[in-house]
Amino acid sequence: MSGGGVPAGPGPALSARGARIASGVPGLLDEGFALYVADPFDRERNPEGIVNLGTSENRLCFDLIEERVSVAACRLLCCFLISKRPGNNLAWRKSPIGLLTVLTITVMNGCCAVFATLSTVLCDPGGLIFMLVYNRYNSVISKGQLSMEGNSCCILQLQFGVTAVSHCWFLFFQGIRVRVLVLINPNNPLGDIYPAQLLKECLEFAHRHELHVIMDEIYMLSVYDDITFTSVLSLDSLPDPERTHFMWGFSKDFGMSGIRVGVLYTRNHEIQKAVNQLAVFHSCPGPVQHVLTQFLKDRDWLDNVFFPTNKKRLKEAQNLLVDGLADIGIPVLKSSGGLYVWADFRKFLKSQTFEAELELWQKLLDKKLLISPGKAFYCYEPGWFRLVFSDSVDKIYLCKLVLLLIHHIVASKLWETLILQIMCSNLPIPSLSL
Repeated sequence: MSGGGVPAGPGPALSARGARIASGVPGLLDEGFALYVADPFDRERNPEGIVNLGTSENRLCFDLIEERVSVAACRLLCCFLISKRPGNNLAWRKSPIGLLTVLTITVMNGCCAVFATLSTVLCDPGGLIFMLVYNRYNSVISKGQLSMEGNSCCILQLQFGVTAVSHCWFLFFQGIRVRVLVLINPNNPLGDIYPAQLLKECLEFAHRHELHVIMDEIYMLSVYDDITFTSVLSLDSLPDPERTHFMWGFSKDFGMSGIRVGVLYTRNHEIQKAVNQLAVFHSCPGPVQHVLTQFLKDRDWLDNVFFPTNKKRLKEAQNLLVDGLADIGIPVLKSSGGLYVWADFRKFLKSQTFEAELELWQKLLDKKLLISPGKAFYCYEPGWFRLVFSDSVDKIYLCKLVLLLIHHIVASKLWETLILQIMCSNLPIPSLSL
């Protein structure tokens, strides 16, 4: 170094922003999933492993999808491997999500990428993404969405109506600009379906307050009861079409979580132009788009084989889990969509606190059962859990095993309560033969 100075010591490896991101604490869902990955249940190879009813994946129709995808992958694949293709090659005019044109959609590698990119172009630093549902529980915001640098996610425990309006004005007078309203339909984790009138009221509310609406309908084809699902795409008119944006992906409705393909549909050309500038960093590979295009072209097979079979298997699996839970005294919220049930474990908590909820969750993990605690979904009342019923083709064996595990935990809890009551009454404690 010229001038005889002393070389500077090594600087920090991360920027200040990188350090903030790296210091983030993993969420409950991440913690539980990491334990499952290290010890996954397999009926033949690892029957003592963790049974995963926490991850929302649909594996009930893998037998139907496997052959179709395998055949499509063999067609014209070489041409995609030797050249870069543009990002929107899927045949959406013939897709099950409506008559969408290539000019109005953007294809990216998953809905998390779509959400993060769309939020980046809609929100300035400090802008709020306003989570609002019409029930008393909030929808989950994924780890990727929460960690977006410069944007804040406001997770509010609200009911639709006056309370929501008052919160908007409260934030406004604090100098905080709410920019985006996110609606998830069917709801996660409740499985509720937005009635058409309520959906319209939400859109009108957003229009009055000049909010963008991100409509996440990733479970739109996973509706298994005889109930009418109203997509925002099916409405005759939108209060504010320039601020209404639609998201959907293949991971839930088609059981393709590993494919990582999400789509954004928006009529706002300026927003789409900005999104497309960033989409290059989240592009979906040409071979994957080719396979899915071939998959979507056979509408006869989709309408007459896949969709009816998927609906039937979802309902059967849901009934199996709900009936089994009812047998051991665990009620569930009535639901019509999604891949999960919202179950009430409140009476099995030692106390009505989130500490007791996490203690029960840990006990279940210790007994090799992974489900999702309500705290991970910002539920304001402890004791609710989300259980996925579509995580295995061998669903009957899996559900029976899970119910036995739950029954063991519940029975242990009831026995502890009985002993405590007897001790308080100074009566002799009976022996328990197992």
